[in-house]
Amino acid sequence: MLNQHVPAIMLFFVPQKLTSNSIVSAVIAPKFEWQFLKPRFWLTWLGIGVLYLLSWLPLFALNILAKGIAFLLKKLVKKRVNIARRNLQLTWPNMPNAELERLLDKHLHRAGMAIFETAIGWWAPAWRIKAMGEIEGFEHVEKILAQGKGVFGLALHNMNLEVACRILGYTYPSIAFYRKHNNPLIDYMQYHGRNRSNKYMIHKRNAKALIAALDQGELCLYLPDQDYGRMQSLFVPFGGVAKTATTSATLMFARRANCVPLIVTSQYSRKGYKVKFYPPIENFADKQDEQALTELNADIEAIVLEQAESYLWMHKRFKTRPKEDDPSLYD
Repeated sequence: MLNQHVPAIMLFFVPQKLTSNSIVSAVIAPKFEWQFLKPRFWLTWLGIGVLYLLSWLPLFALNILAKGIAFLLKKLVKKRVNIARRNLQLTWPNMPNAELERLLDKHLHRAGMAIFETAIGWWAPAWRIKAMGEIEGFEHVEKILAQGKGVFGLALHNMNLEVACRILGYTYPSIAFYRKHNNPLIDYMQYHGRNRSNKYMIHKRNAKALIAALDQGELCLYLPDQDYGRMQSLFVPFGGVAKTATTSATLMFARRANCVPLIVTSQYSRKGYKVKFYPPIENFADKQDEQALTELNADIEAIVLEQAESYLWMHKRFKTRPKEDDPSLYD
């Protein structure tokens, strides 16, 4: 696959107009290298070419192809499928098994579709993105910006995030962290694909740059729902797991920057795709750590339920345990 998981969507965007501060903070755009024409990249080029051509098919046709990919995933990528199944069991332990398996099948279909959505997000022209996308709840963003504050958008890690980010950029260009791809040719494609409609990207470890962008009244996106390890987490409930590693950095950003947090997610709609902003999270930074993150996880779980099949279930969301010798939840 083109990405590092299915799909690799650890955001985002490149410079259009940069301030003096953001010039230092922005990730430097990778340049085309002649080594990309060497034989070791030929298979990558072939995959890019095929995916590019397929991405021009209408969405209904891509959905049919995605069902075929879902079938292959279930047969050939059993480890990831079992991780997704286990995540669903842990999150909703009371869900009947038949219902859980139906949800898993829908998720695999969305995972297959995410491959095409990544291509659409990177390469589709503006007119096509605008035709298939819509924004809901943007009035919450406008209200925060009118107060002279940054918008701390807590983005859920949904499968269709790449195309949703392009959609958002045509309404209001955004800023977020960027993780370099291991394959330099894919990194070149990924970076410049995400260059199409948004503002600029920040290295994933550059917390000061994200705080500075929020202080400058920018719309910034951050993924609060991933497992970043024991040292960077508090252990609070998520679904049926009473002690889930939940990044404490979300609170750090909310407290240190002049910003207002809210949740934003990417969903499917009749038109194609929808970027949905939820109301601001009241007094988030003022609450005790465990209370704030417990309530945030509860909000995330409720929003995930709106289109549960779209969430990125094929990574080990509950990998890190409170103690090193605690048994794995995936054995």
